[in-house]
Parts: sequence; structure tokens; C-alpha cells
Amino acid sequence: MTIPIDWRAEAARLTIRDQAFIGGQFVDSASGETFDCISPVDGAVLARVAACNAEDVDHAVRAARAAFEDGRWADQSPKARKRVLVKLAELIQQNANELALLETLDMGKPILNARNGDCRAVAECVRWYGEAIDKLYDEIAPTPKTALALITREPLGVIGAVVPWNFPLLMAAWKFAPALAAGNSVVLKPAEQSPLSALRVAELAAEAGIPPGVFNVVPGFGETAGQAIGRHMDVDALAFTGSTEVGKLFLRYSSESNMKAVSLECGGKTPNIVFADTPDLDAAARGAADGIFYNSGQVCDAASRLLVEDKIHDAFLSKVAALAKNYQPGDPLNEKTQMGAMVDQVQTKRVLDFIARGTEEGAALALGGKQVRQETGGFYIEPTIFDSVQNRMTIAREEIFGPVLSTIVFKTPEEAVRIANDSKYGLEANLWTNDLTKAHRIARALRVGTVTINSRDGGGIEVPFGGYKQSGFGRDKSLHAFHKYTQLKTTYIQIG
Repeated sequence: MTIPIDWRAEAARLTIRDQAFIGGQFVDSASGETFDCISPVDGAVLARVAACNAEDVDHAVRAARAAFEDGRWADQSPKARKRVLVKLAELIQQNANELALLETLDMGKPILNARNGDCRAVAECVRWYGEAIDKLYDEIAPTPKTALALITREPLGVIGAVVPWNFPLLMAAWKFAPALAAGNSVVLKPAEQSPLSALRVAELAAEAGIPPGVFNVVPGFGETAGQAIGRHMDVDALAFTGSTEVGKLFLRYSSESNMKAVSLECGGKTPNIVFADTPDLDAAARGAADGIFYNSGQVCDAASRLLVEDKIHDAFLSKVAALAKNYQPGDPLNEKTQMGAMVDQVQTKRVLDFIARGTEEGAALALGGKQVRQETGGFYIEPTIFDSVQNRMTIAREEIFGPVLSTIVFKTPEEAVRIANDSKYGLEANLWTNDLTKAHRIARALRVGTVTINSRDGGGIEVPFGGYKQSGFGRDKSLHAFHKYTQLKTTYIQIG
């Protein structure tokens, strides 16, 4: 029999790391400055975390460069790197309760989502890339017999990774796991809203055997630490997940510094297209509800635009609204809670402003729309559904990053595709139909990086993830991620 966990008691026993991790040790910021890390669960200050700036980033980059150049990690065999990363995955699993608590307290997501979802996926990601690295082969080009051309992949060097607050550790793992597996050194900047789990994992990485200087974590603000990584002349590549607005800044930082390679996974406005011939409307409704209310809608591929064929609009929307009741915000440390908090007061106000804008522009507020649980000191918003939405409206065009669903009616497949593609984003689309021919035809027409059919599950670590248009470029997950952290070298040998 499983003994229930008293998560609040566990939280009271937590040891929180609040310093930067540079060169294999925890250090204060060079300036001595800190910032308050505030829990969205109840508004309490969790820690005062080192506020890194350009000097700290330079320190971390120098440590990463020294580690790369002397080969303490890059020159280890793929099999040796595999052993260390598999050990790190095991340590992440062993410390999953602690890491999940840090995620929940720091970001506000339900504790079981953090433990059984995020932490499990982080361990899988690290193990997967560790296991993959000694199974990749280089190439020999089809040259004349008088020559031999070897095409080899080499690590880039120092990788800067800047990650968001919605899945703090998972988004970090999608960057650092393939980067480290390939032999690079990493300088990671977690979001200032959620730095705690990354600092703990840095400690676990050292315990697993990652040498000093190979994995560094510099907490701080985007305009200071983030910009410093983007502009640093000795960072070879930058991997970013976050808003389109900030992604464009990193492109500028690259052009104004050393032309470092940049990969971006930015915003989304996922269309969830439901046809009248959907084989299981109840499953589609569950997918629609989970697609927008999971993680309080703070998901880059959240299914925020519900496109419903006119024949089933009323019945289907009723199903989704009924399911939304299961996502009423609750205590994130209660295992029964399905939807937790917004990450902070700033994001809460942003979402409420979008809700007000939807009403002003003529959308019909069918459910929710209010901030709740204010007596807790935390930041919570009801599951919110708009009907009678036109795709030109602000709530249908901008990434809200909250539990806000915009319902749009269509009559024909062609109209559905037109509405779905009428967006500056192109991260993902969901499609529900019993017609296989129609599904294939529409999937090809949608300008997005991932199309799911009769499911909200876009696959695990084995499939690539990334977008079209202003959702960015480059791919996380799968073997394709190695392309971002390696470069090709041709060695041409004249033998005739």
C-alpha cells in the first residue's frame, strides 16, 4: 500500500539552493545582489536568489570554455559521456519528489503533474540522449577512388541556453541533455520566475560526474543575464524557448556580437479542429479541455483556438464546458488538484487583460473569466471559455498563455484550414476526424511543426518539436536536436 505524501511537510524540509553554479561550485553573484523568488501558490518568498549579471555570465562562459578546450568532457568517449548522463537520469529519478516540490512551489503547477509528468520526462530525456550518443555514426562521402572524404560531427563548444518558466526543468533538459551528450559545455539561464530546480539539477550533475565548468547555471533577469549570454563573444550557440518578442532580441544579439548560431522555440496559437465526423466526441472534448487548461494554459502549444464544425458546435462546446469544471483552481500541493496557479502577478494581470479585451471586442464569455482564491495570496484564474470568436479578435491572434479558450465556428474543411493558418504562429495543430483522406490532406496544408490527429499527444522524446513562422526554427527532442549542438567537418584525403 502506498503511503500518502504530506507535501507541505516535505516542503518545510526542503533545502533551497539560491546561489549561481559556476565552475563546479555554488557562488554568490559578483555584485552580491539577489532577487526574491516568490511562490505563486501563496505569494510567499521562497528564497533570495543570486541575481547574475554580465560579469557572472562572463565568469561562467570562461569556465565553460576552459572545460571545453582542455577536453575534460568533450574528449571523453561517447560511451563515457553516456555513463555519466545515465547516472544523472537515475539521480533525477531518485530525487523526483524534491524536484517536483521545487517546480510546484516555484511555478504553481499541481504536484502530481510536476512529479509524474515533468520529472519523469526530464529523467527520460537525459537518459535518452545519453543512450543515443554512442549510437550515432559519421559519414564517408561518395568520392572517386582517388580520394577519401570523411564527414564528421563535432561539438560546437560553449552553448548558452535560456529557458522559460512554464516547464522549468523539462525545457532546460531539452537543451542541456543533447548539448552535453554531444560534448559541449553549457551555460544555462533559467527564468527568473522559476530558477530553483535548475540549481538543484546542477548539483546532481556534479554528483553524477559532469566535470567542473561543463554545466553552469546563472539565475538572473532576461535583460541582464539573458542578454549577456546572447551578446557574449565566446558563446558558440544559443538555444532559447520563450516568447516570440524575446526570440527576436536574441537574433539581434547574435548579429551584433559574434553571429552565434541561434535556435528558437517561441510562441504558439494552436488550432484544435473538430469535425462532425470525429469518431469519439467525448475523447475530443477531453483533449480540448486538457489542451487549454493543463498547466493553467501556460503551454506554448496550448490548444487555445477551438475550431468546431457548425453542425456540432452547441453539443461539443457543452461537453468541453462540463469538463472545465474539473479544472477549477486548487491548492497545487493537493494531489487531487487538476489546475494550479499562474506563475506570478504579472502573468495573472496579463491574462485578465486579455479576457477583458475579448469581451470588449464582442466575444461571448461562456465560462469563467475571473481571478479566484485571492485569499491565499497566490495567483489563480478560472478556466475561461469564449464563444462567438472571430479569428481577427485579439484573443484569437495573440498568445495569452493562460486558461482561456477561444471558440470559432467553421463550415467546410477549406475554411478550417484558412482560419488555422491565419496566424503569425505555426507551432502545432490538432485535428479530429474519422476521414483518413481528409486528415492527411489537411495535415499537409497546415503550416505548423506538429499535427496531431485524434489525439492531443504529439509524441515523446523520440519525435522532433518546433515551429514554423514566428514560432521559431530549430528542433528540440529526437536525434534532430543534435544538429543544433554540433557542426559538420569535412576531411578530404587525396589517396591516388
